[in-house]
Amino acid sequence: MALPIENYALISDCHTAALVGDDGSIDWLCLPRYDSPSTFGALLGDESHGRWKIAPQHPEARSHRQYVGNTFVLSTVWTTPTGVVEVTDFMPHGDRRADLMRRVRGISGSVPMTVDLRMRFGYATAIPWVRQIATPEGASDLVAIAGPDALVVRGPELEPTDHSHGREFVVTEGETVDTVLTWYPSHRPTPTPNDVDVALADTLDWWENWGSNSAQDGPYHAAVMRSLLVLRALTHEDTGGIVAAATTSLPESFGGQRNWDYRYVWLRDASLTLTVLLDHGFVGEADAWRGWLLRAIAGDPNDVQIMYGLAGERWLPEQEITSLPGYNGASPVRIGNGAVDQYQADVIGEVMVALHRSRVQTGQASQDAWALQRALLTVVESNLERPDSGIWEIRGPDQFFTHSRVMVWAALDRGVKGVEQFGLRGPVEKWRRLREQVRAEIEEKGYNAELGCYTQVFGGTAVDASLLQLAQVGYVEADDPRMLGTVARIEQELLHDGLLLRYRTETGVDGLPAGEYPFLACSFWLVEQYARSGRLKDGRRLMDDLLKLRNDVGLLSEEYDITGHRQAGNTPQALSHLALVRAADALTTTARTASAHASGTPEAAQSDSLR
Repeated sequence: MALPIENYALISDCHTAALVGDDGSIDWLCLPRYDSPSTFGALLGDESHGRWKIAPQHPEARSHRQYVGNTFVLSTVWTTPTGVVEVTDFMPHGDRRADLMRRVRGISGSVPMTVDLRMRFGYATAIPWVRQIATPEGASDLVAIAGPDALVVRGPELEPTDHSHGREFVVTEGETVDTVLTWYPSHRPTPTPNDVDVALADTLDWWENWGSNSAQDGPYHAAVMRSLLVLRALTHEDTGGIVAAATTSLPESFGGQRNWDYRYVWLRDASLTLTVLLDHGFVGEADAWRGWLLRAIAGDPNDVQIMYGLAGERWLPEQEITSLPGYNGASPVRIGNGAVDQYQADVIGEVMVALHRSRVQTGQASQDAWALQRALLTVVESNLERPDSGIWEIRGPDQFFTHSRVMVWAALDRGVKGVEQFGLRGPVEKWRRLREQVRAEIEEKGYNAELGCYTQVFGGTAVDASLLQLAQVGYVEADDPRMLGTVARIEQELLHDGLLLRYRTETGVDGLPAGEYPFLACSFWLVEQYARSGRLKDGRRLMDDLLKLRNDVGLLSEEYDITGHRQAGNTPQALSHLALVRAADALTTTARTASAHASGTPEAAQSDSLR
């Protein structure tokens, strides 16, 4: 049985990622990419679906773990009645190999340890053929092969027992035991061994150097830094694609059907990630993402999708697989995502906002990026009267979602600003006219004067947490009476024990059975709204509550079960972490501006840098 979601820590080499439980078991790992079939799949089943556990034998062993500085090198210190031992887990960065290294180091006394390795390729559909191969140095490599996949495991010799491999050994003070697992294509020769000391030092240096480029400071520095690191860990080193999460099918409602595959690149999430990275000085990542975007969308602009594979793959059909029973029985387990075929009108707006923001931040008017933006605006124009599936990928009938229409407005607005602010060429008069046409439509049909708020859909009465983004993209000011009325209605309808739901699922708008937990990104959006509208005290209170929902190493999933006091949904979730960064930035910036106003310093005249 899998652990609670919050009991897992992430390690990553920026090609793929593993989830390490606080019991010492790696229960999720897809090799060689985030979206490859699983090699360890116990997260969506049990140990028979693949795992790698290294832990003390004593039942009273207690663990404490943390990342080493600003890295994804995980240190777990186990305290037992006979001694103390540290397990260091990491995936080396920079060598373009799919390695997973686990170092056991004796700190004091002597600690009996146990290893349980169960390799299962292809979402646990293939148990590999395993051989022990003697090396010239007198060691023995464990080589496992099934179909296209192969692993070599180097370290203490493991003994086979009923489709698993294990070993018991004792670690004493000052002793170090290393085990290295390496994936490689089965048709190629076994890779040569890697030096663990060198790999560890290089990986620590890379992560620390990357994090040192951030300009982040303020009261939420540690939380923001870890969130920025998560966003980098979810960004593919070679392609620049940013996955929405490291996992698939972790339930949004435990035991329910809201189980989706998030190991792909959503244009929306990736665009929002880009703006956050830019705000914190990571220009190189922004350049890589622009390159990915140009490649992914290349071709007829009318064929643009809302999501792609890591290298821009378009074919992502949703399938249900039966080889994994699901997280604690939550089925079905899905790979691929049916949302790939949806029309979501807001996506192009998110891309346009991100590319404009990149231009503002860097001062560079890339002609390739502008050509892409002009092409995307032709898609906006040709679909101007078309309803869509909305930001939440509604699986019910398409509708005119107010948030989607505002993002259509934002797309046109950034086209106009590209001409006005950077002298780029385009049919600006037409864009201005269409922009005002869309605004008039939103104010007529998406704003309910009787209720005093914007609504989820045109002509409706319900609200949606996505409406909090209206101020974020500059459609209205955060303190505009219409926005304040919308916030009041959102608080009334969607606040659930202090956290925000996305929308009321019991209305049937999404075509699925009712029931899900508060969506963490939405609550961070509310923090940002509070800050921008002058409710700093409320914003800080909610921010402090949200930060308590992170796990012991600072990670957030998609949702939170308030009653069960546990994280829910895929993890770690890029949208949750980027929304955390935005909320922290808003609180810090607003507080500084208020202080500057009070003291009469020049900062009071500066414009809001996050809008």
